[in-house]
Amino acid sequence: MKKIVILDGYVANSGDLSWSALEQLGQLTVYDRTAPEEVVERARGAFAIFTNKVLITDEIMSRLPGLEFIGVLATGYNNVDIESARRRGITVCNVPAYSTNSVAQLVFAHLLQITNSIGDYAGSVNRDEWGGNVDFSYRLRPFDELAGMTMGIIGMGNIGRRVAAIAQAFGMKVVTTSGRELPEGVRRVNLDTLLEESDVISLNSALTQATKGIINRETLAKMKPTAILINTSRGPLVDEDALTEALRENRIAAAGIDVLCEEPPHHGSPLIGCPRCFVTPHIAWQSSQARRRLVDISAANLKAFVEGEPVNLVR
Repeated sequence: MKKIVILDGYVANSGDLSWSALEQLGQLTVYDRTAPEEVVERARGAFAIFTNKVLITDEIMSRLPGLEFIGVLATGYNNVDIESARRRGITVCNVPAYSTNSVAQLVFAHLLQITNSIGDYAGSVNRDEWGGNVDFSYRLRPFDELAGMTMGIIGMGNIGRRVAAIAQAFGMKVVTTSGRELPEGVRRVNLDTLLEESDVISLNSALTQATKGIINRETLAKMKPTAILINTSRGPLVDEDALTEALRENRIAAAGIDVLCEEPPHHGSPLIGCPRCFVTPHIAWQSSQARRRLVDISAANLKAFVEGEPVNLVR
């Protein structure tokens, strides 16, 4: 049987899911994690490898002459040198749209935590501040309804469209800068208008040269002082120093951040511990259902390639 190697399978499947569909396609070896210097040795002799975050460079591919297929255990594929793979005749496939509902859900988990302060209220009750109160109810701080607010979405792909639908279900108005055929009720505006009008801005864009650092000192200055920023997309969309300054100087209200410029943040991030900034460790994609789809579609990608009809090709 041909050799198949998963280089960093732990985050997608820590043991609660099965790799059996891939085991049916070849001799499978799964590594939880692979350091850069281990890639070539572990992948040697494999006709197919899978990577989530491990870098597959031109130099690595040059040392793997039998490699035919690279499966990306994610939607984003910036960890693979696509031009080199194309030049070498190596097929690269990713897994689009597997985490749409999961990511959109976390957008609103962050938003509702910020607006409704659920964690603070639960902590207050646990400290017996309700039990010792003279009134039947109390406020730690005022909060506003989402209905009537404007949600600005930067990136109107599958996730952006799902975020828009949920926002509309809450009674929010939705504006965006992108998308050819927009969902009903979503208004296309330029970036300046989105920044100026939005009460909530959700970043759901791919990381490109055009979007890198799209949230910076200049764009933050155009946002409302009451605005909330949510980023569940890619860390480098945001200038972390600029956002930290804006939060510390009360130039925007709050931020919900699931992605950082460096992951994990071995060298720290100014956003960690910043007032009114809620940082989660890149968990938006991680629902059990989304991870199951990721594993299943990855296996289906390789099966289609073996059968001569590849799908989800990265071009």
